[in-house]
Amino acid sequence: MAVRHQLIKTPPEAVWAVLSDGSRYSDWVVGTSSSRQKSGDWPKTGSVIEYTVRLGPYTASGETVVRLHEPPRRLELEAHSGALGTARIAIEVRPWGDESLVIIDEHPLRGPGGFLHNAAVDALLQLRHRAMLRRLADLVEKIEQGTGTQGVRAAREAP
Repeated sequence: MAVRHQLIKTPPEAVWAVLSDGSRYSDWVVGTSSSRQKSGDWPKTGSVIEYTVRLGPYTASGETVVRLHEPPRRLELEAHSGALGTARIAIEVRPWGDESLVIIDEHPLRGPGGFLHNAAVDALLQLRHRAMLRRLADLVEKIEQGTGTQGVRAAREAP
């Protein structure tokens, strides 16, 4: 299992505001180039966003379904990546003084990714998570520092 954490210098509510905005998914999730609402009210249980992955001239689409929604502390997702199968991504946001400790736990669930899961795959996921958590921290801290609580609200409501 690939588990990684990051201390983010904002309160949990600021982190949750970004996690609650499905249109910002591609701003912090490494590998995605865009995201959009497909169904439901993100991030409520059962809601779905679609995402696009671009690798040079190639594009692929997938979708992410919310499996568990416990605001403002836990969000569990199932990412459907076509031929690669699915992955479970659990995100936990813990208060850490005035800051937030964000923990991501991801592992392949179904399909070839699940069958081929090994220590090498976990090492790659660790690298991805390091970049992803850094992007999340940068985004949340930028919103919080730039315009305060109003900015977090605006980020959640932005198209």
